[in-house]
Amino acid sequence: MINLREGENPSVEKRKPYALVAITKHGVEHARKYIEIFPYADLYYMKKFAYGDEEERRIQLFDGTVRLLLPALFQQYQGIICIISLGAVVRMIAPILIDKKKDPAVVVVDDKGQYVISVLSGHIGGANALTYEFAYAIGATPVITTASDVQKTIPVDLFGAQFGWEWESDEKLTPVSASVVNEEHVAIVQETGEKNWWTYDYPMPSHLKVYPSTTKAIQAKPEATLLITDRLIEPHEKSLLENGVLYRPKSLVLGIGCNRGTTLEEFEQVIDETLAELKVSKKSVKAIASIDLKKDEKGLLELATKYNWSFITYTPTELNEIPMHNPSETVFTYTGAYGVSEPAAMRYARAKSLLLEKKKSGNVTISVARINFEEDCT
Repeated sequence: MINLREGENPSVEKRKPYALVAITKHGVEHARKYIEIFPYADLYYMKKFAYGDEEERRIQLFDGTVRLLLPALFQQYQGIICIISLGAVVRMIAPILIDKKKDPAVVVVDDKGQYVISVLSGHIGGANALTYEFAYAIGATPVITTASDVQKTIPVDLFGAQFGWEWESDEKLTPVSASVVNEEHVAIVQETGEKNWWTYDYPMPSHLKVYPSTTKAIQAKPEATLLITDRLIEPHEKSLLENGVLYRPKSLVLGIGCNRGTTLEEFEQVIDETLAELKVSKKSVKAIASIDLKKDEKGLLELATKYNWSFITYTPTELNEIPMHNPSETVFTYTGAYGVSEPAAMRYARAKSLLLEKKKSGNVTISVARINFEEDCT
């Protein structure tokens, strides 16, 4: 926890490019939901609003006024999202501004989450782009007041943020962003994930070219690459990432059945081994799905919390509606469903097939499905 005293410069534990700060009860309530759908921000709020799970969720609490915290956030973060009134933010940041080439982006969100306002460093600092992406993610209205808004391309560091996409690494964000801005040939290859990422009402710039496969992109010899996939990259594809950013869409669902009392550690071991065998990324897992008999299973709840995964359960009737590859009379006897891991994963993913049919390992049964983004998925 951060204790703030007059004259001190508090240290902050930066992990992500943006800081999300809330100082009211309702603001904190919203902010806790925002970081689930916008994973690029570290959350800070006042200790008096603590829920008790902050250490587990890596949320930072502070004592004292937020005014004393802002100088440290200015130094550490690329942008700051404040769920604080616009007037208060303006007064607090005024004494610590340097110039538009050095100041971070500052964005304000109202207490009800209706509007996202670009306040500082709109173009150079990226506040306008952050405003658009954050507003899209939380379903708010973006407010841009600069006379000329030049956001007409892809903000590389925020690409897919509204869907929860994560980078594999931030190492090439700056040079790839330069290629995008300088209108160099940039290849975009998307294998899975949401397709409606171009949200502007004008055509995508011609120097950004979409290719159907990594093979086609390699042949085209682009100067930079945006690669969206849940697969682990093969050696021959790594040339694309010499000046490229690899994005992990939230495209995988883990269907899980288990014996009562299975530990978090056993779940993690089975999942890690399974994903490695399938050559897919853990960062692309969106949810775990099971039967409603397991909705209070401690290990599954801990797993969902640790990795910020959705945890969805279905009734036996709902599971039995899904065509199963491996129905089990034994499972039906104990649960009322002919299967758990397979139909749970397929139902959530709206998928007609599985990446992995059920595999039993110790106390865990696991299946893996890839989300069908062509349909309206959960």
